[in-house]
Amino acid sequence: MHTHDLAAWRHDHVFDTGNAAGERGTRRVLWITAAMMVVEIAAGWFYNSMALLADGFHMSSHAIAIGLSVAAYAAARRHASDSRYAFGTWKIEILGGFASAIVLLGVVALMLWGSVERLLKPEAIHYPEAMTVAVLGLVVNLVCAFILGDAHHHGHDHGHGHEHDHGDHHHHHHHHDLNLKSAYLHVVADAATSVAAIAALAGGWWLGWSWLDPVMGIVGALIVALWAKGLVRDTAVVLLDREMDHPVVDEIREVIAERGAAGEAAIADLHVWRVGRGAYACALTLVTHDEQLTPTQVREWLAVHEEIAHATIEIHRC
Repeated sequence: MHTHDLAAWRHDHVFDTGNAAGERGTRRVLWITAAMMVVEIAAGWFYNSMALLADGFHMSSHAIAIGLSVAAYAAARRHASDSRYAFGTWKIEILGGFASAIVLLGVVALMLWGSVERLLKPEAIHYPEAMTVAVLGLVVNLVCAFILGDAHHHGHDHGHGHEHDHGDHHHHHHHHDLNLKSAYLHVVADAATSVAAIAALAGGWWLGWSWLDPVMGIVGALIVALWAKGLVRDTAVVLLDREMDHPVVDEIREVIAERGAAGEAAIADLHVWRVGRGAYACALTLVTHDEQLTPTQVREWLAVHEEIAHATIEIHRC
């Protein structure tokens, strides 16, 4: 990064709305997923299939996540010129993800309760109808995966690749749309649970294993629980600025050790936190014997790592 003007960085890195294909694809998938979610939950309830019901609830979790992705695109564009957001509105998406994960844990409890109750008190399942809905759900997931995969391909073609050479180091950075990638992974995971629901219904229909349906409901609940746990962990790391174990921290230390060796510049204090998709800010305090060293010079050292979008530099002479 060759400029550290914060206004320019906010426009170029936080509010980049260039992946229009990604936004359109995500919005389409949101409506398709929401419609299929309603169909699966209604069919699971009507046909007494806990596996189908679990798959519908699991799809609801992905509908929430994809909806947050759509909202993040809209919020970034709507507040692009609002200077009150020092580092942009990216964390709106993160906060929404954390809230949806907490809600999902409640959904998991309901899914487990219903599956255990159905295991203890079995009810007749309308297998042909439930199987039809489950297969339809799988087809919808595959279509959504194709839409997002195609949007990712077009977004990547129009993205920017950057290469930097510095000493013995060679860095190659690609700006992937992580918002789009997240939506794509949710759809793929939901397709996997649709396969599980189909397997449970097939086992009950053809082999008479009626217990398999509520068991797969429990499995589906555990899958949602694991996904919610991972989402809580990942979003909490960003919200609490727990990034000091990120590789970018080691990159900063390596640059200072290499470029500051002549003036015996050493890091006295370093704080790094995430401010955007693949973008980080740092506050750095150096002690040095070099009377000529300036913050601008240190920023030029750090510019080889363009994920460091903003740096506050303080220098102490000794």
